[in-house]
Amino acid sequence: MKRPMLFCFGLATISAALLSNNLLSRTSAQEAAPRVWVYNSDESKVAPYTLPDPLVLQNGKPVRDAATWFHQRRPEILHLFESQVFGRTPTKTLRVRYVVTSVDKNALGGAAIRKQITAYFTSRPDGPAMHILLYIPARATKPVPVFAALNFGGNQTVNADPGIDLNSIWAPDALSTQNGNPSPPTFREHADEKTRGSADHMWQVEKIISRGYALATANYGDVEPDFAGGISHGVRPLFFALGQTEPAPDEWGAEGAWAWGLSRIADYLETDHDIDPKKIAVMGHSRLGRASLWAGAQDSRFAIVISNESGKAGASLYRRSFGEPIAHLNIVFPHWFCTNFHQYTDHDDKVPVDGHMLLALVAPRPVYVASAEDNAGADPRGEFLGAVAAGPVYELLHKDSLGTNQWPPVNHPIMKTIGYHVRTGKHDVTEYDWEQYLKFADMHFGKAAAQN
Repeated sequence: MKRPMLFCFGLATISAALLSNNLLSRTSAQEAAPRVWVYNSDESKVAPYTLPDPLVLQNGKPVRDAATWFHQRRPEILHLFESQVFGRTPTKTLRVRYVVTSVDKNALGGAAIRKQITAYFTSRPDGPAMHILLYIPARATKPVPVFAALNFGGNQTVNADPGIDLNSIWAPDALSTQNGNPSPPTFREHADEKTRGSADHMWQVEKIISRGYALATANYGDVEPDFAGGISHGVRPLFFALGQTEPAPDEWGAEGAWAWGLSRIADYLETDHDIDPKKIAVMGHSRLGRASLWAGAQDSRFAIVISNESGKAGASLYRRSFGEPIAHLNIVFPHWFCTNFHQYTDHDDKVPVDGHMLLALVAPRPVYVASAEDNAGADPRGEFLGAVAAGPVYELLHKDSLGTNQWPPVNHPIMKTIGYHVRTGKHDVTEYDWEQYLKFADMHFGKAAAQN
């Protein structure tokens, strides 16, 4: 029997998160005591649960056809995620100005064309802006399919290519402590040269290019820095009403902002003649895996949606008392979701939706869910079961489900309209993961013409 994982966060860190957001109703005694996080990693301790049925309307009537799904049930589920989890994405259109700042037709030793594009969200020089890095196979003779994704540490971490701009970034460790006190992120004028290529294993740029695919990425901190006070430096205030100073309880959190940023990458890709705009696959890891799923749920331009170890509030199931609980998400990362989501702290089974319903919102487009064997916090089995439970919606729309409810062996992927694998290793993105995503894209897009 495996022992539960224990995680203890410093008093000052948790208190600062609570006080700065004022989102949780806790007594002063509770706020004064450090919380010890117990992640259940023992399957025998998972209590029985019942998932909400994605094919039953809120009035209790069953969904028996595609028209009822698209016109009634899907909007119901989307609204629940908007009002209770991620928050509403504004419908107001923001005029974004895209400027191609550099083009190198001989990048990566001649294998790729490298473009760098800045998306300006305001007319102010100090306003938020997103820097997009785009690699395109140099041998391509027609528009190519593309993977779009956000990165954690800045574009320079994606590859050691010396031509990648060192843009301003936020320090990645938003919850680091110094002498027992929270140390807020610091804004640096430029990313550190020493970080160039530091996350290249997560991106496999040369492999992606050699298989005939483009890669578009930007730093998620360009859209909103990842700490509780980061909202003032991101895009969300651009949508505030006159006099508004903070989001309403059902308005978007940072996860929603990052999903919005992915759609702004898609906006640019639609204008680039080297890209096939009908073959955009969106991919994300961990918290950005949730953003990827939420972007795919809202934006049908993402023809394939990939979740890499998105865990709770992503592909896995709230109702399985396994891995990271909602309380940990809300207290340590209070800015990620809408304020309404905080009512489910310590009440994971009360959320009116679950991970399988987020996956179902992608239907009938292909969706891929990936897990890692040593990443119990994300609940790998729960991610698989989320994919299983989304299957009936795909079948209703005449698409393949996973076709099994038996968790596959490690490193034995399933690829249908829904894809899944659990690999050896820890919470990460690896060459093995990318190999499966490329195969999945080949399967649904057709083999890219520019492959070597």
